[in-house]
Amino acid sequence: MTTKIHNFSAGPAILPQSAIDASIEALKDFSGTGLSLIEVSHRSKEYEAVVAEATQLVKEILNLNDDYAVVFLQGGASLQFDMIPMFWLGEGETAAYTNTGVWASRAIKEAKLFGKVDVLASSEDKNFSYIPKNYQIPTHSKYFHCTSNNTIYGTELFSFPETNGVPLVCDMSSDIFSRTIDASKFDMIYAGAQKNMGPAGTTLVIIKKSFLEKRASRVIPTMLDYKIHIENGSMYNTPSVFAIFVCMHTLRWIKSVGLEAMEIRNKEKADLLYAEIDRNSLFEGTVAVEDRSRMNVNFILKDKSLEAEFLTFCESKNLSGLKGHRSVGGLRASLYNALTVESVQALVDAMQSFEATKKS
Repeated sequence: MTTKIHNFSAGPAILPQSAIDASIEALKDFSGTGLSLIEVSHRSKEYEAVVAEATQLVKEILNLNDDYAVVFLQGGASLQFDMIPMFWLGEGETAAYTNTGVWASRAIKEAKLFGKVDVLASSEDKNFSYIPKNYQIPTHSKYFHCTSNNTIYGTELFSFPETNGVPLVCDMSSDIFSRTIDASKFDMIYAGAQKNMGPAGTTLVIIKKSFLEKRASRVIPTMLDYKIHIENGSMYNTPSVFAIFVCMHTLRWIKSVGLEAMEIRNKEKADLLYAEIDRNSLFEGTVAVEDRSRMNVNFILKDKSLEAEFLTFCESKNLSGLKGHRSVGGLRASLYNALTVESVQALVDAMQSFEATKKS
């Protein structure tokens, strides 16, 4: 029997066991076709049913009506950093952004290739350790872009600003489906699958249809045209067959739990770990308490010389993926949907045991 590993990786991340089991079976024989999932035609009726169900599940979970289109694309959230301003930000127009971390910074950099960018607020002055607040979104902005969760630094946006009619665009790559939101407030939501929804290889894009009509006048290459992908139901080119299949099964699981219950569960996990960080004499958090992410918990050892020893200690306890991002160091525990509270308790127990060894 395989030893249970507690997976705190920031992505590709932990998935529900039901999605993994379904994937294993489909790799052997997909939907009774006698073919593996990774060799079946994406134009077969069996696979077209997968894309259709995955699309419908997104709409059901987020309570979206027919005013919204849902597509699965490729290129990760990083390609969206270019597709969004290319599609909507015309010459002489301005888009508003907030800078709350590495991925927001990259989105801003790419948007500047296509038009003017107004960075309304930034937390870079304190190493992205808080979420900026109390800024105003200019009404002339073509759209307002924010990043809901800062995967690398560990902050999360728990309430969204009033845009006063400016279209709201959000990168939800690392907290999609982790809590209840009013999705109808957004004109576009996008998310790389590999954090909270599936394996690497596909990107979920949700767009309000009326927002599509506000596109810039420039010529858009076919593969970068949202309308083309929507009209072709995520099938203009060969989609990420395996990734979308796993997303479908993950979405089934998310729907069975429900977003309200998922949010309660995620808050319980985060509260448990943050309480130990605040209690334990060896550790401390790195971000403003009110902005602490429920998905990515960043913390450090007060004595940094103990970091390697602690990580080795964690490995001996079957705790994986706790080393902080290479750009910031320290420790990071990602508490995505499929991680259980038992895994978080195992980490808390390890922190307490490590503290005991240093006191003895």
